[in-house]
Amino acid sequence: MTLTVTAAPAVPVGREKEPPRGWLHRWPLLPLIATVLLVGVPADGTGAWTVLGVPAADLLSGAAVLACAGHLLFLRRRPLTPAAAAVLGLPAVGLALATVTAADPVAALPGFVRYLQIFVLVPAAVLLLVRDAQGFRAVAGALVLLAAVQGATGVHQYVTGSGASYMGEDIRAVGTFGPGDVMGMATVVGYGLVAAAAYALRPPLGTPRRLKPWAPLTAVLLVVPLTLSFSRGAWIATAAGVLAVIALTGLRQAVRALAVLGAAGVVLVGGVGVGSEMIAQRLTSITEVTSAPDRSVNDRYTMWAAAVGMWREEPATGVGLKGFPAHRDGHASIGLSAGSDTAGAGQEFRRQPLLSPHNMYLLVLAEQGLIGFIALVGSWAALLVGGVRRLVLARARGSAAVDCGLAAVGLMTWQTVDFLYADIGGPSTVLTGIVLGLAAWWALAGPERTSAG
Repeated sequence: MTLTVTAAPAVPVGREKEPPRGWLHRWPLLPLIATVLLVGVPADGTGAWTVLGVPAADLLSGAAVLACAGHLLFLRRRPLTPAAAAVLGLPAVGLALATVTAADPVAALPGFVRYLQIFVLVPAAVLLLVRDAQGFRAVAGALVLLAAVQGATGVHQYVTGSGASYMGEDIRAVGTFGPGDVMGMATVVGYGLVAAAAYALRPPLGTPRRLKPWAPLTAVLLVVPLTLSFSRGAWIATAAGVLAVIALTGLRQAVRALAVLGAAGVVLVGGVGVGSEMIAQRLTSITEVTSAPDRSVNDRYTMWAAAVGMWREEPATGVGLKGFPAHRDGHASIGLSAGSDTAGAGQEFRRQPLLSPHNMYLLVLAEQGLIGFIALVGSWAALLVGGVRRLVLARARGSAAVDCGLAAVGLMTWQTVDFLYADIGGPSTVLTGIVLGLAAWWALAGPERTSAG
């Protein structure tokens, strides 16, 4: 009798291990979810939730990057596709160039680390750690949960008169971010509202019927704290993000959604009278920015002009990261005020210096020049265009992950529009990296990861 031994099939060199299932499959998401949720923890640089002045959410984002590196080593997976590496790595080139060409490279180094964290490392970690549509929904769900908590806190501040000072009254909803970061809560609520709207219009397959009303209800309720934030930039960005989601859902659903959105706005703001007089005045001021601008708008125009002046001085590489404050007075007119007044929400009156132009595009142009601007803004444009393209294809093919595409495109639209009126800064900044990562997952991840529901 001849004994025949059959050799096991050889595993091709470099082939990836199959990712583990169950809890082992999901544990890499924990640092990402914790990063999102810990953004709402008050952090003034001296509290128990900071280490050497670094907020807990930023520390967890670093843990997510390390977890990503460990995950890749364990699975022996190619880190990024060539396209993803180009899109996410391109900003690093402009950042490095702006740092080494700065008048004081040592002073620019913290800016390099911060930008690298927000625009390169954290998005890449999200892209690699989110393995499927369920993982995407878990991170997006954390954004919605954070928005609900912050929104409830903001409404309570308005009702009880314990918010930030606005027109002489402590009614401005700022959540746990305080009057020094009035955009923090508005940013968080805007993200949550857009994500909730996406899942309201296209619930994930298999969602139990009893759970389907929660997404539209949450989206409608988040309109209240967003309104009470009195943040014009956040209003415009959220409207753009929601309209993008509605437009990409389909004509029939778009008409129904716009009707519901209009009715909700009338009931919540007009019928109930939620700050209707102040809101009307704030809305009117959006159209008066050229004819009769208030002081905040005057200051913004002045800083925008200063940023353009810095770019003209150093058109290729800019004045260097973290260079705007040092060069501001040399390029700003005498019409710029010394700072903005902040008070309320448990804080005494303070004069907060104006250290940025409140326009991310102009800040990048001033500090990184045309080279850095093309690299960074080009990366964002690639994510948005790639996301829309993949969403159109996914709808045509009937993909089960269309809801993820709607959320990704809506969030990316929100971010690109908000950057017209704001820049990075404050505890909520790390969420920018999370949002860019979700957009990158949808636009750049392989079809095997984005096609399954």
